[in-house]
Amino acid sequence: MTATRRAAVCGMPISHSLSPVIHNAGFAAAGLSGWSYGSFECGEAGLAAMVGGLGPEWAGLSLTMPLKEEGLRLAAAATPVAVATGAANTLVRRSDGSWHADNTDVAGMIRVLSEAGLKPAPTVTVLGGGGTARAALAAAAQLGATAVTVVTRRPAALEELAPAADALGVTLLGAAWEAAPEAFEADAVISTVPKGAADSLAGSVAWRVGTVLFDAIYDPWPTPLAADARAHGVPVLSGLDLLLAQALSQFEQFTGVTPAPEAAMRRALFEAAAAR
Repeated sequence: MTATRRAAVCGMPISHSLSPVIHNAGFAAAGLSGWSYGSFECGEAGLAAMVGGLGPEWAGLSLTMPLKEEGLRLAAAATPVAVATGAANTLVRRSDGSWHADNTDVAGMIRVLSEAGLKPAPTVTVLGGGGTARAALAAAAQLGATAVTVVTRRPAALEELAPAADALGVTLLGAAWEAAPEAFEADAVISTVPKGAADSLAGSVAWRVGTVLFDAIYDPWPTPLAADARAHGVPVLSGLDLLLAQALSQFEQFTGVTPAPEAAMRRALFEAAAAR
């Protein structure tokens, strides 16, 4: 009899998530017939009770907004990168029943940026100051950047990033939103702002050869900023690229199957995204 094993993505809202598509395709490709991956609509206040009620068949959880900070607090142990960023997008069930936290967004960003040809010790600009920006700081640090220019709409957002930057050993260089076009003189520009927030920058940026744009949005796609970059021959990475890359690490931690069946998971994700 095939043992039942379960995993899921949790957040609010969650109905739009493509994570079940990715992971279930991976289970099928890896021959894990007893595995299933679903979703839970859950806010911060309900996460502890939900996690506490999960049975031993649960292997792991993927966490999205607004649960990443609360997920880290619930874990018995965590990776250094999750601690440094103050956020966990992954909870893995250990053999003793406890939960271990990780932030695979960081490894995912490193993977997609490296595959796009980003050079070592790059200059990096980050648009935005939220949770994804903290993951971007960690990715920049692991890629060898010693300073990161952060463009924010709220001055306080830069101060909120300071603890993560200190923990990661990265110097923050702040820039006002009005000065954003000048901040694109970097090897990598990582946009972590909500959809629509960076649309006005399209057409005002003097793109340079050698820059890589990573826009964490994937719906709608392409964003005006991404389309502008492509029109100028700049390599562009999307939120779908990150969604896949971070899911590969989650899959391996949940199942113990290494490497994850990337081709099958990629195909399922992009087919589902195209069908929307």
